[in-house]
Amino acid sequence: MPDLLTFGESMVSLRADGPLAAGGALRMHLAGAESNVAVGLARLGHRAAWVGRVSTDELGEYLLRQLRAEGVDVDAVARDADRPTGLMFLEQRTADLTRVQYHRAGSAGSALRVDDLRASLAAGARMLHLTGITPALSETARAATRWAAETAAEAGIPVCLDVNYRARLWSRDAAREVLTPLAGYASIVVASADELDLVGDPGADEAATVAGLFRRGVRTVLVKLGGDGARAHTPAGVESVGVLAVTPVDTVGAGDAFTAGYLSGLFDGLDLAGRLRRAAALGAFAVSTRGDCEGLPRRAELSLLDGHEAGSVLR
Repeated sequence: MPDLLTFGESMVSLRADGPLAAGGALRMHLAGAESNVAVGLARLGHRAAWVGRVSTDELGEYLLRQLRAEGVDVDAVARDADRPTGLMFLEQRTADLTRVQYHRAGSAGSALRVDDLRASLAAGARMLHLTGITPALSETARAATRWAAETAAEAGIPVCLDVNYRARLWSRDAAREVLTPLAGYASIVVASADELDLVGDPGADEAATVAGLFRRGVRTVLVKLGGDGARAHTPAGVESVGVLAVTPVDTVGAGDAFTAGYLSGLFDGLDLAGRLRRAAALGAFAVSTRGDCEGLPRRAELSLLDGHEAGSVLR
């Protein structure tokens, strides 16, 4: 039984150092919020399984090869001969702005359905992790996400929901209509400060939204604050964590790294402060290297950033 079971769409990310319209080389990477979390946990020695639909094309083979190489269990992945692998293009438009374009409509991953998840959920897991991206992909993916959350909750499997709002996939009103009821099945809800209204009353402040989630059974609400760190709300109070001082080069995937670090700390039995410190550490590793998950640490590297200075060299 895995520590973490997660599902969604993994894509091939093609990255450019400048404007796409200017041409130039593209670098190929594994991408996908859920698979990023799975990779982060697998690198720290946890058992992680990812489920989804993957095309039988060469790019689909690339995705599975990358996940297997990271130690992520992909045995339950469905292969789809009729649909292509989804693509994500990222361009470094300015030093401080990365622009994303998706080519995922009609992809294999977007065709996820309930039957793709039945066997994995029946086998169980210590935690089911899902995001607000998957239900935005299609009606079948939306139904699968709702079914998985309901089934896990009924089976006593804790659910972690990362809101992960994507404006290019759906409107805030459409997202709120789906994610607010979905949050009622979660024990952990993760959201940026500007995403909290998608799991509660759009007119409520953070404290009121958190209180409403607690009344619905959520036990922990993690609020990501970007460069200001994060806050963790529990019925016992609020705990905050700052960021580690690093030189950011690529912020894509930082939120997934934060979630992976928090869940790793939870699996390791750390207290709330310890979970938040690990979450912050993984976030720092993620923003310090290019790629969605390439820079995530192994367990032996968790203390690598402790007390470091800019430009440090370990010899």
